[in-house]
Amino acid sequence: MTDKHFGVLGIGAGPANLSLAALLYPHRDLPSLFLDRKEAFGWHDGQQIPSTSLQVSMLKDLVSLADPTSKFSFLNYLHDQGRIYHFINAQFDAVPRQEFRNYLEWATWRMKNIVFGEEVRSVDFDGVFKVRTDERVLTADNISLGVGSQPWIPPAGQGWHAPSQFHVCDFVDKAVDLGGKRVVVVGGGQSGAEAFLDLISRQGGELPSRVSWFSRRSNFLPIDDSPFTNDFYMPSYSEYFYGLERATRERINQENVLSSDGISESTLRAIYQQTYHHRFIARSPGLIRLYPNREITGVAQAGAGWELTVVNKDRPDGPQHVTTDVIVWSTGFRTGLLELLAPLADRLDRYDGEYQVDRDYAVRWDGPEDHNIFIQNGTPAQRGLADKNLSLLAWRSQRIVDRLRGVQREEQLSSFVEWANEGSEDGELQGRV
Repeated sequence: MTDKHFGVLGIGAGPANLSLAALLYPHRDLPSLFLDRKEAFGWHDGQQIPSTSLQVSMLKDLVSLADPTSKFSFLNYLHDQGRIYHFINAQFDAVPRQEFRNYLEWATWRMKNIVFGEEVRSVDFDGVFKVRTDERVLTADNISLGVGSQPWIPPAGQGWHAPSQFHVCDFVDKAVDLGGKRVVVVGGGQSGAEAFLDLISRQGGELPSRVSWFSRRSNFLPIDDSPFTNDFYMPSYSEYFYGLERATRERINQENVLSSDGISESTLRAIYQQTYHHRFIARSPGLIRLYPNREITGVAQAGAGWELTVVNKDRPDGPQHVTTDVIVWSTGFRTGLLELLAPLADRLDRYDGEYQVDRDYAVRWDGPEDHNIFIQNGTPAQRGLADKNLSLLAWRSQRIVDRLRGVQREEQLSSFVEWANEGSEDGELQGRV
């Protein structure tokens, strides 16, 4: 039996769908409901390591880049909590990640169209979308999927289920009682760097006896946060990227991965300073081991600990073996096709392991044009690295809102960079050099 019908039903209440919920909130002509299986709001809670910060501007919140007047902005959160002056005076170089997490939670409290503790089991279509949860059946004209990510561990580490081997998403709860132990961190991105810094910064009896950091990259590389690189995270570039051929998209994403997955320079500096301290001041030269350009090809039990088989990609002279008590996998997250859409699987177009979307993030399918399944955070192969980043969160949500309301709004000014071969008024670059 159907309880209620909605204009938009969102599945998942992470930042992507929260942004859409916030921008939809003033439009009473589009009743919406957003469901999340978690009992209460959470955002990377297992990775909320003290002193970690966002790698993007505070203006890249749920709404500001689409609607600066929205009451769901980060600035309004600070004002509402009575601490906007304190935040300014603190002169943070970047927004503390825990603060941003608390802002997102605050936004959920202020919206009445979000329900936690209700899991969606399946989505089907019969004139309208039928959404079956673990409690009821709802109907909707449109669906928005905030595609969540699952922690990913490479094949060498899969299959082991032990307290002493875990993904960085569980770091806060599981990286405890490590004093005097040997710890390995695998992964050369920001999460690996944050875990490594936390471990080597512990004091007294909480400090491990050895902390080793392995990365497949050629070095421990910084994020590219320079102005022209940040043009990759503008709406105009997302539009340009969407129109490129598949092979070109793949190349661009590979070449520019450090624009989103590099390490903050402040984190690298802190790691270097801690390494200096332990090696030269505290006279503990054996504590820290740094291993870039390494691939973990095997993991085996070794007594109460683990033995890793490690290959130096620059020196194909045989693998090395490293023993450790604990392994922290900081190897990222993966998304895929969603089982809850299984009833519609044969009706949805695919693209390189993703659902194929149009320019408004609606899945291409054989159903009515006025009934859409919007995909958020699930199309990097079609929309570029910014798809999983906070940078275009508000713009993408506004794009969806405008599609639903039949509105064509004027975009912000495009990039300084001429990405396409459109030429200039004096006839330059009209297909000739």
